[in-house]
Amino acid sequence: MAIFSVIEYMDPSGREIVHRIPESGSGEFRIGSQLIVRESQAAVFFRDGKALDTFGAGRHTLTTANIPLLTTLLSLPFGGQSPFRAEVMFVNLREFLDQKWGTPEPIALRDPDLGLVRLRAFGTYAMEIADPQLFVNKIVGTRGFYETSQIEGFLRGIIVAKMTDMLGEMKKGLFDLPALFDEIAAGMRAKTSDDFAALGITLKALYINSISPTEDTAKAIDERAAMGAIGNMQAYLQFKAARALGDAATSGGGGVGNLTGAGVGLGAGVGLGAVMANAIGQAMQGGQQQQKPAEQGGNHCPKCGTANPAGARFCSNCGAPLSGKKTCPKCNTENPADARFCNNCGEKL
Repeated sequence: MAIFSVIEYMDPSGREIVHRIPESGSGEFRIGSQLIVRESQAAVFFRDGKALDTFGAGRHTLTTANIPLLTTLLSLPFGGQSPFRAEVMFVNLREFLDQKWGTPEPIALRDPDLGLVRLRAFGTYAMEIADPQLFVNKIVGTRGFYETSQIEGFLRGIIVAKMTDMLGEMKKGLFDLPALFDEIAAGMRAKTSDDFAALGITLKALYINSISPTEDTAKAIDERAAMGAIGNMQAYLQFKAARALGDAATSGGGGVGNLTGAGVGLGAGVGLGAVMANAIGQAMQGGQQQQKPAEQGGNHCPKCGTANPAGARFCSNCGAPLSGKKTCPKCNTENPADARFCNNCGEKL
């Protein structure tokens, strides 16, 4: 059994942010054990559950409460384990470039042009561990994140939260966002830097690669653009109906019979499209005609008050003339519509 031990860790991938020795629990590091820290590494030494010191690159001799010659005696009352426990956290200090971030779920935003849109965003960032002991205490000690994927997921969540807040405050439309990528990224970095610094991390750079609509939102945008390009609703309905029936006619396969069926389907589609367009046009015109008497007030009978179509000469209810004047039945003199007696002979109207 070795009296002293050598504690070191070499990351073959270069992507591991933090590594713990031992990987679980705590170890028995005796007085005189050698701690080897490589360049771009820092080692945070824990004893009795407390971070005591941070070691930079080089070889260091550890001093713990474990005395080599008495370790066996001290461990007997504790089931063979020494009560003086320690562990070392190796932290990678190199700059982590090209870290990916993105929205796990679409973000719903109010758009001034489209109403409601659902967007996805993706980008990259670069970060570096500035305070190893603070980082270990906050990330490993408080949150219990040891694996690189867990740490990256936690940092990615912070970035996405700040980006969502930034887009909500800007209130810009989807079509305006591509021209604002640099401004949005700068605002996100300013909002995120303080949160990263509280974890012992320096955010070196942050970039936005894309902000794009979801498939459903993109489809709605394409439909709206197509409607604006077509302009003529009747022609659009004819085209859509003809294409749908034409596709249905040709979906069975090849051959002369199917080709003939395709011609029939295309002709039927054009006809059906025309019928649909005419029916919609007539319905819209009928609705406008029905609204005209109400909008114009109609031609009201001066005798019984019945509303008659515009241009009618006699009331459809009582037969009274609708010329706007009353004719005297005795002397045939025309009187105003509201006259009760003839202004020529005095005859009651």
